[in-house]
Amino acid sequence: MTKLPPFNEEIANLAEEAKAWPFAEARNLIDRLNSQSRNSEELVTFETGYGPSGLPHIGTFGEVVRTSMVRHAFEVLTGKKTRLVCFSDDMDGLRKVPDNVPNQEELSHFLEKPLTQVPDPFGTHSSFGAHNNARLKAFLDSFGFEYEFLSATELYQSGKFDTALLDVLNNYEKIINIILPTLGPDRQATYSPFLPICPNSGKVLQVPVTAHDKQAGTISYLDPVTGDQMTTPVTGGKCKLQWKADWAMRWHALGVDYEMSGKDLIDSVTLSSKIVRALGSTPPTSFSYELFLDQNGEKISKSKGNGLSVEEWLTYGSPESLSLFMYAQPKRAKRLFFDIIPKTVDEYYTHLGKIAECDDASLLENPTWHIHSGKPVVTTLPVSFSLLLNLAGVCSAEDNAVIWSYVGKYAPGVSAQTHPQLDRLISYAVRFYQDRVRPEKSYRLASAVEKIHLNQLKDVLSALPETASAEDIQNQVYAVGKQAEYENLREWFSCLYQILLGQTQGPRMGSFFKLYGLQSSLSLIEDALNDTLGQTEAK
Repeated sequence: MTKLPPFNEEIANLAEEAKAWPFAEARNLIDRLNSQSRNSEELVTFETGYGPSGLPHIGTFGEVVRTSMVRHAFEVLTGKKTRLVCFSDDMDGLRKVPDNVPNQEELSHFLEKPLTQVPDPFGTHSSFGAHNNARLKAFLDSFGFEYEFLSATELYQSGKFDTALLDVLNNYEKIINIILPTLGPDRQATYSPFLPICPNSGKVLQVPVTAHDKQAGTISYLDPVTGDQMTTPVTGGKCKLQWKADWAMRWHALGVDYEMSGKDLIDSVTLSSKIVRALGSTPPTSFSYELFLDQNGEKISKSKGNGLSVEEWLTYGSPESLSLFMYAQPKRAKRLFFDIIPKTVDEYYTHLGKIAECDDASLLENPTWHIHSGKPVVTTLPVSFSLLLNLAGVCSAEDNAVIWSYVGKYAPGVSAQTHPQLDRLISYAVRFYQDRVRPEKSYRLASAVEKIHLNQLKDVLSALPETASAEDIQNQVYAVGKQAEYENLREWFSCLYQILLGQTQGPRMGSFFKLYGLQSSLSLIEDALNDTLGQTEAK
């Protein structure tokens, strides 16, 4: 449960009109709550789900950070107490052995057993489920999320789900009639919302239920090995529910008010909502977000390996920039690949720099207000991340000191001590250059005509004082391109990027030349004229 600040009625009134999507979602939730008769002091429950058959991933982060933003917006609007439940479906049967774990042969003997009954292949926890749960909690803790962790195994086996499970049994026919029309003939013949846990093998059994007894609270089935008729309670962890029925039962048992999920689960949300109504509860307010695409516009797939992990993003960009990527347009399919990181880092600091200009109403529309739970701190940096990246490329930077030698001249008085966030960005820039840019870097030789234009550029820059502003330098670069009569000045700048920087895209050249220093920039142009750029790096 969050520790709420004093309710601010003025901000709440402004939030009523705010267009930012977390406020829109919070207002939808308020409408749902207003339609119910419930105690005004009752906790409002937000939930995110996690399947611990694999490690936490970037989708896990996206769902928790987005849900946290809606939760905070709701608290600002209402002043109500809330909780965020991170639920682990660790009683699910192991369907296949993951490719990225050790001791795979050993794990293959435990297929279909609950994840909390599968040995930990890493040897650090009591089970594979416990290992991945620990990873999830460490993952969420590292970002400072406030949440309550719940384990399906603990809730099933402790009896905390017993009442809800009996509700499912008592509404067995209703639930069957909801699910069966969505299944093929073969599955229709065998479907039951209950999956018994075999007392002999410990496996989660996918077997037909031959009878159910509401009064006794039991189901019966044929043992798949012996063929014997078996009867088992649906309570006490003796059974687990099928996915859609399980989701609905969880909403019912925990009183979940809000949960978001990927677009691929829209049909599951619809069916689970019907089931939870059959159980006598109201479905949570839901939100379907779009899935990520790779740089070619194809859906990201674990099997293809065309995704981007949280660890990879945080190698080259800040956690705040990742939060911004998740905040922006969640209902639009977005490309998630390495080159989006620098752009998003710069966008984050652009938004943060605008905080000082915002009144209270516009502040609520600023993404950083939502990223920092209403407490963004104004931060402006003298150099953009994209400029630092280009500087790292030209300098062939091996450490931060090389970059600081230029930044210190560009912005006197700025240092790693005075601007630790800038020093952090420089570290990201050096790593990004070394890992992502240097292997692909390729300088193009200038043509005879282009050398004429580069000579002209060299002459006009030589005439500028070292104190010339980035804007003055940019005007001269622009003037040379215009005089060269390029049909589209983008071709002129593209020429500079390819010849001077060894890449197809680049920064505002006036800003880059200012940061690099006029004398160093003139030497860079001279090397291009002599066809020697990139030779040292190639060696």
